[in-house]
Amino acid sequence: MEQTYFTAENLSYSCPNFSLTASFACEKNTMTSIVGPSGSGKSTILRLISGLEKNAAATKIILDSVNITHLPPAKRGMGMVFQKANLFNHMRVDDNVAYGLRSLGISKKESREMAAEFLKKFNLEGFGKRSPETLSGGETQRVSLARTLITKPKLILFDEPLSALDAPLRKKLAVEIRSLQEEFGFTAIMVTHDINEAKSVSDKIILIKDGKVGWQGNATDFSEKMIE
Repeated sequence: MEQTYFTAENLSYSCPNFSLTASFACEKNTMTSIVGPSGSGKSTILRLISGLEKNAAATKIILDSVNITHLPPAKRGMGMVFQKANLFNHMRVDDNVAYGLRSLGISKKESREMAAEFLKKFNLEGFGKRSPETLSGGETQRVSLARTLITKPKLILFDEPLSALDAPLRKKLAVEIRSLQEEFGFTAIMVTHDINEAKSVSDKIILIKDGKVGWQGNATDFSEKMIE
């Protein structure tokens, strides 16, 4: 039986020319995509969930039965993957992946060994000693995802992680992300402007229109006409 794992009640944001209010829930070990027109507030929702943007007082955010509404971003048990991977170019690839492990107190030697094993799962075996500057766009995003997953966050937030890539590579990596999600069983929310991408990686889709949830349900039931 599916378990409600993440709940956001009354996510709220307002500025002079825009306001947003959204409520939704996600089950454990599933991928949820947030879609909608440009400027509808999709990325703002991720910032509200992560704590990078301040919510209104009525907001309530529950993750794995814990109320995280007022916790700082670093204490919420989340990982984020952005459009730009933001790898540390002064570090080797394995040290980038091991960065979160080091912050948890794991030794440099052990964290590098763990990172090397982890990189194999992302078709990056032997990449550990390379500089991030030598990687292709797809390899960079794989490293970014490995860096996020290795610390086992309770929830992963993807903010249009593939939008900077060309269409064939974007489609390939979307398939890989879905495969990794099923293999690792992580719970994730992804913002994307690509409807086909959303349907290919998601269990559930949430449509944001005019600052509100316009539709939510199974990915297989979603139609692009709903955005119109």
